[in-house]
Amino acid sequence: MSLRPSSLGKANIKRSIYLWNLMIRDSTNNGLFTDTLKIYSSMAHSGVHGNSFTLPLVLKACANLASIQHGTHLHAHIFRIGLQNDVFVQTALIDMYSKCSHIASPRQLFDEMPDRSLVSWNAMISAYCRGSRIADALVLLKEMWVFGFEPSYSTFVSILSGFSGMNSNAFLRQGLSIHCCLIKLGLEYIEVTLANSIMSMYICFSQIDGARKVFDLMHEKSIISWTTIIGGYVKVGLLVEAFDIFNQMQHQSVGIDSVVLLNLISGCIQLGDILLASSIHSLILKAGCNEEESIENLLITMYTKCGDLISARWIFDLVKEKSILSWTSMIGGYVRSGQPVEALDLFRRLQRTDIKPNAATLATVLSACADLGSLSMGQEIEEYIWLNGLELDQRVQTSLIHMYSKCGSINKAREVFERVVDKDLTVWSSMINSYAIHGMGTEAVNLFYKMQTEEGIMPDAVIFTSILLACSHSGLVEHGLKYFKSMQKDYGIEPTVEHYSCLVDLLGRVGQLDLALDIIQGMPFELQTQAWAPFLSACRIHCNFELGKLATKKLLDLSPQTSGSYVLMANLYTSLGKWKEADMMRKLINDKGMLKECGWSQVDICGSFHLFVAGDQAHFQSVNVYKALEKLNVTLLEASYTAEAVPLDDL
Repeated sequence: MSLRPSSLGKANIKRSIYLWNLMIRDSTNNGLFTDTLKIYSSMAHSGVHGNSFTLPLVLKACANLASIQHGTHLHAHIFRIGLQNDVFVQTALIDMYSKCSHIASPRQLFDEMPDRSLVSWNAMISAYCRGSRIADALVLLKEMWVFGFEPSYSTFVSILSGFSGMNSNAFLRQGLSIHCCLIKLGLEYIEVTLANSIMSMYICFSQIDGARKVFDLMHEKSIISWTTIIGGYVKVGLLVEAFDIFNQMQHQSVGIDSVVLLNLISGCIQLGDILLASSIHSLILKAGCNEEESIENLLITMYTKCGDLISARWIFDLVKEKSILSWTSMIGGYVRSGQPVEALDLFRRLQRTDIKPNAATLATVLSACADLGSLSMGQEIEEYIWLNGLELDQRVQTSLIHMYSKCGSINKAREVFERVVDKDLTVWSSMINSYAIHGMGTEAVNLFYKMQTEEGIMPDAVIFTSILLACSHSGLVEHGLKYFKSMQKDYGIEPTVEHYSCLVDLLGRVGQLDLALDIIQGMPFELQTQAWAPFLSACRIHCNFELGKLATKKLLDLSPQTSGSYVLMANLYTSLGKWKEADMMRKLINDKGMLKECGWSQVDICGSFHLFVAGDQAHFQSVNVYKALEKLNVTLLEASYTAEAVPLDDL
């Protein structure tokens, strides 16, 4: 018995499709999505077209590559071969468009589907959730029920993921409703993935107690379950609990992955505990994750936050292929640790490589220029910014405003501010703070008013610190008191130690010491330590010895090992001509074994920084420096200038 030619041809085509499909399936399942597209292209050129098994796999490859160009071409191809009404192909198209961030296209496809499956509904709901349109996803969930489709656990996993990034009470209530719905349907713990999603939803709203209840009731926990709850505790700052959960995880012999380690490093960054940092680093080395880029970069940040720049630099130097994130992390570490010269040196080294600094790097380097007061270096960085087309980045613009103001060029800071098109709160805050540090209180107040009335931007705690600082530096007492009350009454912002210190400094500068004292005594006890120092300085300025003694006693009770308190009191005695008492306070510093930080100054000459420390003779031109100082003292005496006598050795 022989087959007719037509039948034989059909058998060969079927066999060809089967073999092509195997190749496409294998490449897609192995994550080789570019290969999948190449294989299908070869398949089409050979005259064999895909079917309802082939095309969803190819569309999945387009989705994972986020290639809308290949996806639309494939969509057109689907029309040509007549598979546009296949439910599997349509569902795959919905998923592809949503993952390529085209929400309108999947909705049109969904509405035109003659027959929808549960998977189709899930795909469209997932598309809305992926596009942060949780309200539309919830409407579709209700419609799904109306049409007789009962949601699966996959439906709810998508819905719960849609709450990510939401933080309003309205969304929290909707999230709680979804959890209640799951309890009624008996789906709460049917899948570990779903329970993990419920936990993530609670953590999204910082409801860590709700997440912990779900975690404790889970019959089965995956590595993601442990990672999620640990990350939740780190997010809300309950670090002891986070490390307790990690210890439980180890006792149950659950494997450690890089996500757990990243959470632990983040917790250590918040604590700034060097011993804990070393322990975590040892754990990372033991787990063999020390060469993962994300962990390397976070380790650098961790050590810099713990004040161990040597270890941070050691890790940085060990990184074989440094990314821009590695460079930025190390440069940022130097800036945060008060070592701007080292930060700029490292930036110069970065410029000698093939790696291009990004906006975050340049913003960090500008902070180093601001700390140094190096206007010339800051201007060089701005030129680089313009040459590389980063002048419109708001992080860069904000850093430029800060740099120019700290380097004494308030007009340039204002020029940068005026160039910003869509000013956010950070930009306004930076300019207001610039006016504040230049003593331009009226300009700061006017800008603060304009920000609220003309732009409709709500102030936050940071900007209130800047406006109170501006009032303090300009003696605007009434404005300062008004803003301090408004901050609490109109905006519900609880004053921090920075706000209280600004207010005390404001009142102290104008001599209203009794009112300043009332403010301090009305503060929460744990915040008082930092407020007594500006109060004591005000007592010295206004020669109020009695209140100065009270402030000193309070400071010594609250922070007995801080040399600054003794120095402030010695200065008060000196201002009143009580030389013996001043000398006694300075001797107490030595008797108690405390170290007073030496005064120092820094000079930028042609991009080279020269540091001068009081009493230090290490500079290579120290002999000439001291000769110049002697001549300067003689010149001042000849000009009848009188000042507090300070021995030359103490300078």
